[in-house]
Amino acid sequence: MEPTWAGSAGTDSLFFQCGQEVLTGLYSTLANEPLSLMLTDAGGLLLNRLSGDTSLLRALDKVHLAPGFAFSERDAGTNGMGLALADRIPTLVRADEHYSASLRTYTCAAVPVFDPVSGLLEGSVNITTWSRSSPQLLLALAESAAGNTSALMLARSQGRKEKVGPKGGVFRVQRGKLEPAAGTVRRMSSAWTNALDQATHALASGRVVAAVGEQGAGRATLLAQAMRQVHPGSRILSAAAPTPSDVEAWLSLWTPELAKPATAVIVENVDVLPAWAAQELHAQALRALRSLPTSQGGSAPTLAWAVTAERLDGVPHPLAGMVDTVVPVPALRERGDDVLHLARYAARQTRLREINFTAAAGKALMAHGWPENIDELFTVIHAAAARTETIDISHLPPYLLSGRRPQLSRIESLERDEIVRCLSMPGVTVSGAAAELGISRATIYRRMARLGITIPK
Repeated sequence: MEPTWAGSAGTDSLFFQCGQEVLTGLYSTLANEPLSLMLTDAGGLLLNRLSGDTSLLRALDKVHLAPGFAFSERDAGTNGMGLALADRIPTLVRADEHYSASLRTYTCAAVPVFDPVSGLLEGSVNITTWSRSSPQLLLALAESAAGNTSALMLARSQGRKEKVGPKGGVFRVQRGKLEPAAGTVRRMSSAWTNALDQATHALASGRVVAAVGEQGAGRATLLAQAMRQVHPGSRILSAAAPTPSDVEAWLSLWTPELAKPATAVIVENVDVLPAWAAQELHAQALRALRSLPTSQGGSAPTLAWAVTAERLDGVPHPLAGMVDTVVPVPALRERGDDVLHLARYAARQTRLREINFTAAAGKALMAHGWPENIDELFTVIHAAAARTETIDISHLPPYLLSGRRPQLSRIESLERDEIVRCLSMPGVTVSGAAAELGISRATIYRRMARLGITIPK
């Protein structure tokens, strides 16, 4: 195979900067070893290459293992970097396990690197050596470099918390559980209802729908509501993809249900599935489709099927080929009219009765950008509703008063929280809060501006 030239590699990402630093430090201890240390982006584009072995570098040049060339599995067949990215797990590819004959003189160990905050696949760390060399420690070395890269990325993310990996899950959407939400959905913004109508019409026509958008925007909820409207008598299975190590058990748990009649399926986060799992899921869907009975009118059977992903181009082949209709689901910050509807619904879920919101709390909720979307809103409201019958700004996280989640140091966060605590006390003015804190009125205003604190009126 002729490797594909994909253009100059970008070097401005946090992943590249941290990975380059980690590999440079590792290279300084391995300068005399016949190893090449590399980074790729999430698409398999080679970003850099470090080696002190000139004969190895010349040989790698001949097979285009150099920055700017693409080595995804689709571009170059089975290789360490491409396979680690496709299956999202540490991978060792030895000698003749490479698809391309030109790569069979090498052994490659590659480990995917995920953004510790967003959870997105950023790229891979790859270590390549001659196939005749002993590979026993190669994968462990690559795993260590990948782990150090992720840790350095987290350290430089200015206090943002590491995201927990997807746990996965399979559950049945019961009709009764959707009824309370139905009224909330009908009162929501046109941005939401337009997306819901688009998904409903597509599913009614027998098309496979992909709801795309940010995590937590309500993609699976939208598809479940559309499925319930189109297939009121069917059971709806919602299957959320887990980490790659749990995918095999996850597939075996629910894919046999596909062949059963009156079953609709929503597969969440298909863009995190390993390539082999996407192929298996596609094969299972085709087998289920062939087993379904033909309708009385003689028309071909259809499988009620929908998926969610952040972007369509992230859906692995061949699942992407099944998608007939793409429905964008706007982020919560683009649907300001939905915030209070969803907040009241979340509060009602928590206490099983109506919970009041003060005007100040409502304004604070409306002003926040909700970077984690509905998931973040529900977390905030569940915590507040568990403490009070009337939610005020004193019951909300201090960062909400800035209208966004600022990236503050630990000391700055403590300072912000203490100022907000004083400002949230009933009847306390800014001057009163300054007196409580033992600082001047001018000082508290300066610190409020620096920390992004605003008081809804």
